[in-house]
Amino acid sequence: MLDPQPAAVLLDLDGVLYNDTHPIPGGAQAIQHLRSRGLPFRFVTNTTSKGREALARKLNGFGIEAEARDIFCPPFAASKFLRDQNASAALFVADAARVEFEGVREDTTQPDYVILGDLGDAWTYARMNAALRFLLDGAQLVALGMSRYWRADDGSRLDVGPMAAALTYATDQQPIVLGKPAPDFFRLVADDLGVEPAQCLMVGDDIVTDIGGAQAAGLRGLLVRTGKFRPADLADQVKPDCILDSIADLLEIL
Repeated sequence: MLDPQPAAVLLDLDGVLYNDTHPIPGGAQAIQHLRSRGLPFRFVTNTTSKGREALARKLNGFGIEAEARDIFCPPFAASKFLRDQNASAALFVADAARVEFEGVREDTTQPDYVILGDLGDAWTYARMNAALRFLLDGAQLVALGMSRYWRADDGSRLDVGPMAAALTYATDQQPIVLGKPAPDFFRLVADDLGVEPAQCLMVGDDIVTDIGGAQAAGLRGLLVRTGKFRPADLADQVKPDCILDSIADLLEIL
């Protein structure tokens, strides 16, 4: 058993509960266990290609009971950020994620912010140059998380982080990060759960964005050996508070 027991649990999605289109065995049972124990939890993902409703449907399709309100994702955080400031933005996000930006002023001429998500194969040289020009003209860069890559059915694919890094190198402008591993993103989730960060356990497969980010925000980090996990991760400077073979083993420690 994990000692002390957490008051709330945060769970990454891709690599923890599923790999792209395939569920990871034991995920549905682990979530049901948390519900039966009355242990509050949230799904905390850097996925930027979909909105919360679509992610909830995906989880339910895998037999994992979920509602949109259970999910924290960067498009949701970015939309709130923009609306709170009444700011305009150029949105470099997938069509399926645009639903989260309802009410945001989109500006393709002189935006206040450039919102950078995962466009996958839709990234083109022309789109990167468009983002570059907005930034050079005074817009601020917002990265929807800084994940380096993720595991798709056909193998590893670049995520938002490398694209943000390219624009940072070109403009010498550090991005505002609204997603993992930004500490404020984790604290936002802890606040939503009504607990202190130190009382939360983050379950993830990425040693940097999930575990390192959570620990920097004051949470404990549990690393699973699924998804993008590699044995070399254990030699990283980040040291998980706990390591499990998969989400299925969560029942043994909570």
